[in-house]
Order: sequence, then C-alpha cells, then structure tokens
Amino acid sequence: MAGIKVFGHAASTATRRVLLTLHEKNLDFELVHVELKDGEHKKEPFLSRNPFGKVPAFEDGDLKLFESRAITQYIAHRYEEEGTNLLPADSKNISHYAIMAIGMEVEAHHFDPVASKLAWEQVFKIFYGMTTDQAVVEEEEVKLAAVLDVYEARLKEFKYLAGETFTLTDLHHIPVIQYLLGTPTKKLFAERPRVNEWVEEITSRPASQKIL
Repeated sequence: MAGIKVFGHAASTATRRVLLTLHEKNLDFELVHVELKDGEHKKEPFLSRNPFGKVPAFEDGDLKLFESRAITQYIAHRYEEEGTNLLPADSKNISHYAIMAIGMEVEAHHFDPVASKLAWEQVFKIFYGMTTDQAVVEEEEVKLAAVLDVYEARLKEFKYLAGETFTLTDLHHIPVIQYLLGTPTKKLFAERPRVNEWVEEITSRPASQKIL
C-alpha cells in the first residue's frame, strides 16, 4: 500500500496545518508540490483530488481526503498511538472531546478568517508585489483583538485552549500565527500576557519549527 502523500504548497497555511500534524506524529510522508501561481489547483489532476480546487489534498494508501481540518482529525485518530497525542488526554471522554471541538470551530469560524486576511494583506500581498491596504488591516485587527480577548480569559483558566494538554485546537492556529509574528499585528499577541505565553509555547515546538 502506498504511503502518506500531501498535495499542496509549503507556504499555504492550510497545507502547513496538515504537515504540522504529521510532524507531531513523527510520520513519514511525501509532499507533492502544487504550484498555486500557475493555477495547478484549479485543474486536473488536482481537481480529481479536491473538486473545490483548494490545497491541500491528502492520500493515505487508498484513502483520499481534502479539507485540512478533516485531514488533521483523521491523522490524530488514525495514528493516535504515534508521536504526540493531539486529542484530549481521555479521548473517549465525550465532554472533553466536545470542548476540543468547540475550540476547533472557534478557530475555523472566528480566528482564522480574520487572521488569514491580515496575513494576506501584510505577507502574501507583498510577496506578490501588491500593496497592503492599511484600512483593511486596521479593521481586521479590531476583530482579531476581540477574539484574542476571549482567548486571554480562557488561558487564564487553562494552559491550552482545550484544557491542560496541547491538542488540535491549538495546532490549527499555528501556521497563520507564524506569519503574523513577522508583522505589526504581532503586538496584539504581545499585549495579552497569557496569549503571548501560549503563542510562544506553541510556535516553539519542534514540529512548528519544521514547517517554517
């Protein structure tokens, strides 16, 4: 049976989310480069792997998946006994699992849309030779600050967003945070002591360093 393959781009935050999970699990895999600037993700053969034309796509033997957060959950469960446990310490405790699930939903629907816009304006636009829209940055920073205020309160109670152990909830934040730490938006993390400690901890993990 063929091994694990990730079809994506190493600079993509969604692709990095999957790569990070694989590194935390100490799993061997192949990254198959998809050139975004040439539109490879919008045509075959990539569309046969993800009909919505977004990276990454994923294969584990005969299993084919897309959507990065679905892929990370598959990896965390399928390889639960490998590497870092990315599920609640008692993964069979439905209440603990539900708390982690809430955190993943908050990341996907409240944190990431705003953080990704900020990364686009301040990192990727520059890479593509475009001009940052400072008005958009200011507007999105207000939204991100509100999310981080919620995180600050949560992190006063627990070491991580889903409790006392590092889980997928925390991991899903890392790729876009890594980009934002190289921008003026870094101040929003630094201004909040518990958030700042959390960011420093999760971005300094060995697996996090491997996707830079």
